Amino acid sequence: MTVSTDNPLLTPWTTRFGLPPFGEIKPEHFGPAFEQAMAEQKARFEAIATNPEAPSVANTLEALETAGELMGKVGRVFWNLTGSDATPELQAIEREVAPKLARFHAELMTDARLFARIKALYDRRDTLDLTAEQRRLLDCTFRWFSRSGGGLEAPARERLKEIAEQLSQLGTKFSQNILADESAYALILDGEDDLAGCPDFLKAAMTRAASDRGHDGKHAVTLSRSIIEPFLTFSERRDLREAAFKAWIARGESGGATDNRALIAEMVALRSERARLLGFDSFAAFKLDESMAKTPAAVRDLLETVWKPARAKAGREADALRAIIDNEGRNHPLEAWDWRHYAEKERRRAHAFDEAEIKPYFSLEAMIRAAFDTASRLFALTFTERRDLDGYHPDVRVFEVRDTEGAFVGLFLGDYFARPSKRSGAWMSAFRSQQKLTRDERPIIVNVMNFAKPEEGKPSLLSFDDVRTLFHEFGHGLHGLMSNVTYPSLAGTAVARDFVELPSQLYEHWMSHPDVLSRHALHHQTGEPIPAALLAKLLAARTFNQGFQTVEYTSSALVDLDYHLPGVPQPLDVDQFEKSVLDHIGMPDNIVMRHRSAHFSHVFSGDGYAAGYYSYLWSEVLDADAFRAFTEAGDVFDPQIAERLGKFIYSAGNMRDPEDAYVLFRGRLPTIDGLLEKRGLTA
Repeated sequence: MTVSTDNPLLTPWTTRFGLPPFGEIKPEHFGPAFEQAMAEQKARFEAIATNPEAPSVANTLEALETAGELMGKVGRVFWNLTGSDATPELQAIEREVAPKLARFHAELMTDARLFARIKALYDRRDTLDLTAEQRRLLDCTFRWFSRSGGGLEAPARERLKEIAEQLSQLGTKFSQNILADESAYALILDGEDDLAGCPDFLKAAMTRAASDRGHDGKHAVTLSRSIIEPFLTFSERRDLREAAFKAWIARGESGGATDNRALIAEMVALRSERARLLGFDSFAAFKLDESMAKTPAAVRDLLETVWKPARAKAGREADALRAIIDNEGRNHPLEAWDWRHYAEKERRRAHAFDEAEIKPYFSLEAMIRAAFDTASRLFALTFTERRDLDGYHPDVRVFEVRDTEGAFVGLFLGDYFARPSKRSGAWMSAFRSQQKLTRDERPIIVNVMNFAKPEEGKPSLLSFDDVRTLFHEFGHGLHGLMSNVTYPSLAGTAVARDFVELPSQLYEHWMSHPDVLSRHALHHQTGEPIPAALLAKLLAARTFNQGFQTVEYTSSALVDLDYHLPGVPQPLDVDQFEKSVLDHIGMPDNIVMRHRSAHFSHVFSGDGYAAGYYSYLWSEVLDADAFRAFTEAGDVFDPQIAERLGKFIYSAGNMRDPEDAYVLFRGRLPTIDGLLEKRGLTA
């Protein structure tokens, strides 16, 4: 096969550690690279399918593992860039290539000849001399091809290909619509009256945001959480809070070209059809069949167990906020755009501190060091910044990761600041995954955030929630970095959706532990540690406002589940459906879903968390119980427990069933008690 010599995506990378040569890669390189990658992968799959030898682990399973190497190399660069540094050129390519790739992969996964070879191995699995990891690979490969339609008759397989192509088109459009809405909106503030109540750190962030949008000398409220949430918290201008909040929750439902509601209706119908073709009564049943939860009934049971005490606690929280409104002599109800503002005042009253008081102790630099130091103490890793290595954007920082014996573990990229070319939220991804099948290949992991970028020369100061996000995504990052498996498809975070959040959510516990905070929560100007009294107040307030936060999240998870159960009306009116679900569960009228349907990227930008948004809560049952292992030992860095955690959770990828992995770490399965206690929902 002819290999291009002038396309950096199609030539071996000679960069240090194999980091993609970002400065050489141009948008026009991706089209030819994808075409060549598809041709190569198709040829390799064809060779496997037509191999006259009897199926074996080597000529079928392991051959499949390596057949898409070029596709993975090209795709990981492309999809990371479209999420974190998109340009109009990249978005145009994405619209063209996404459905083409979806159909291409569906064709490969529904090849009856390949499925027959895999099934022949699967049927003889108990007679084959397989290692534990080979057996896991066989089980997973058979399930992946079965769930893709490999065992169906030709008409059904063809329809599945069409559905995959359509869903890819719709998901791409959905995410691009949200990015367009977020990039287009800015509430420009002009004058001191508009800034009433806003602390200096927020003013600085809004100044930078306004300048980035061509409004020098003014301030801008954008729809990045790092700006919109503190504005809703501190601004005394109720009219401006209302305007910004309504724009925030209306992303994706403008009624114009970027409206996502028709896309949602089509996606829900297509997912349901796909599930029925594969023998399931709903997409939720199909999706959950390979999860820890197993069934929609189990998911609903968990969500409702948490929903009832959360709603009750939110009601008590609302009463306290209304009392503040009354005491201030304001004649207005408690609306959704008021909640964060008055919750902050209640926190000041109940716990005698506010967010602005603690921010000076949570600089981005200090919290990055805290995350690294925690990994060093738990897993004996070291992190060294490599300023000589270039990321895909000037803001991206590159760190070399090694173990205590000096062995190279991987590269970690940190992309921390919001920009118009980046989609909202925070996530972990990989430019290269770990594997040992063809060579000892170490991972290149990236964490992407959307913190407000400070003015030049000023430190980036984080909220406590920002710090939690940083630790959360770094937990995902460690899951990818520490991976130590043979097969690429089992590496890192390639685990059940309701297990993948365990390493990330568990890592959050160290963020708020006094041992970590006393070391790293240092004043950005004086270097003094956070005062013991302020630290005590901060920790005492950890369950503050948890009714509100749990209602925000759980309502989103319940709506997601109901979209993917039988009986969804056709044609689907998204607004009416969302309202009917919320009315049924008794959603408080002054709290809004954390992710309303029209901008619910977890669920509609792709299938990743569709019928699976509950997984954060499911994983929280695990993480609350898992951290208890350390507290019960009396040392949150207990070396023996940390060794088991690293071996069976962070480095094990998908080598085992998640329940088996958890039991090997903890000695038993978890209970829900730790979750309820963690969220303050036990009373």
